[in-house]
Amino acid sequence: MTDGKEMLSLMKGRQSERRYLDKAVEREKIERITEAGRISPSACNGQPWHFIVVDDPALRDEVAAATESVVLRMNSFVREAPVLIVVVREKSNLTSRAGDVVKHQHYSLIDIGIATASMVYQAASEGLGTCIVGWVDDRRIRKALGIPAKKKVELVISVGYTDNRLREKSRKPPGEVITYNRF
Repeated sequence: MTDGKEMLSLMKGRQSERRYLDKAVEREKIERITEAGRISPSACNGQPWHFIVVDDPALRDEVAAATESVVLRMNSFVREAPVLIVVVREKSNLTSRAGDVVKHQHYSLIDIGIATASMVYQAASEGLGTCIVGWVDDRRIRKALGIPAKKKVELVISVGYTDNRLREKSRKPPGEVITYNRF
């Protein structure tokens, strides 16, 4: 098992990558990444997710195009990634859905966030870069990948090798976001 210092170091080294090398990603690494998502915790074990690995170049280009905004000049880098993982929200189990109603909370979205985080940290441990993209054209991606109309595309994760150059991170200081026992 990884010790705490190693894990924190891995987390500090993970960043959103927007440049990818022209190098294929090994299938075994993708399988470990998606396995990390599959085994992630979820409310009432609802597991409200489906992950679609897109590595076919033509489909990858279609999905990448559905993340771009020409007007806002966003996400054109997604086309460079050799692999995309499309995160689809599935219907959760009855217990979790009941919790949604009673607590006025969308637990499936929280669960998808946990699974996505698990996948990007697994990718980092595999020496791969990722970027979580939330600007997606759900309808266009559903059509390209044959996803049923009742399903919702929540995120696309770009995955690939990078130059591994760490950028300076801007984060609030611990004292602003962490307290003990009281706000």
